[in-house]
Amino acid sequence: MIAIVGTGRVGTSAAFAALLRGLDRRIVLVDIVPGLAQGEALDLGHAAAALGADVEFVGSEDFQLLEGSEIVLVTAGKARKPGMTREQLLADNAAIVADVASKIRRFAPESIVIMTTNPLDAMVYVMYKKLGFPRERVIGFSGLLDSARLAYYAAKKLGVGYSSISPVVIGMHGEAMYPVPRLSTVGGVPLTSLLSKGEVEEIAKETVQAGAAITKLRGYSSSYAPGLGLVLMAEAIKRDAKKAFIASIYLDGEYGLRDVVAEVPVILGRRGVERVLELPLNEEEREGFMKSVEAVRELIRALPQEYKI
Repeated sequence: MIAIVGTGRVGTSAAFAALLRGLDRRIVLVDIVPGLAQGEALDLGHAAAALGADVEFVGSEDFQLLEGSEIVLVTAGKARKPGMTREQLLADNAAIVADVASKIRRFAPESIVIMTTNPLDAMVYVMYKKLGFPRERVIGFSGLLDSARLAYYAAKKLGVGYSSISPVVIGMHGEAMYPVPRLSTVGGVPLTSLLSKGEVEEIAKETVQAGAAITKLRGYSSSYAPGLGLVLMAEAIKRDAKKAFIASIYLDGEYGLRDVVAEVPVILGRRGVERVLELPLNEEEREGFMKSVEAVRELIRALPQEYKI
């Protein structure tokens, strides 16, 4: 069973993507707003019937519905508004995440948690500390989206299909994220060999500003891509795909870092994060990565002490 906590735009996008991809036969939705999860579950159930897909959707305000969940997708939290950075959401969403963590620990203690609440890396840190789960079972959706955006802009610039790009974006999920063009390739050829320095810088800038651009244009933040991305990660775990993703994970010695969360390449399988991969960063790239991670540390330092233990 798959559970989704939070039935706003990202949560419902994830639920619909889960239906289309046949992720599970039972998907539960939980939201504190009375009637919201039930209404979304009913609409999604009708969609399942239209598809002829035997998928059951159940909605409730009661977190006990999480019992038996293999994977819990957490999208709960206040949304980013035009002109607002992910970092400005820190205090309010830390309280929400801590509360959700207590419910997951009580009702779904064996689950794997994948979350997308912003500011993502700091919220993964709060979730990890409050859950007390092994770090392999507390994962942040982030790098898949950031890397997809890099692939989108690079493909447009090069005139190739999106799938031709193998993109790499690491560090923080936010304005301090760090695209790595030298390790982002087309058929094994680095973007830095195919594009001018100016073009590479333009693609990197577009990648970093993509979320803000969407929010400014339509008045609310990205939803379809995060919703689908959560499901792709859950799918890799449920099907034990042993597939590489860039995701946010609590680091414990990798890249020489400890007690911080950052987006890095990982292998996802039945146990969650089964391996953290260390990229062959050169001196300049390592400096950029560390600067990005320091931005995460600043957010963690800004958290009230109660969310760090």
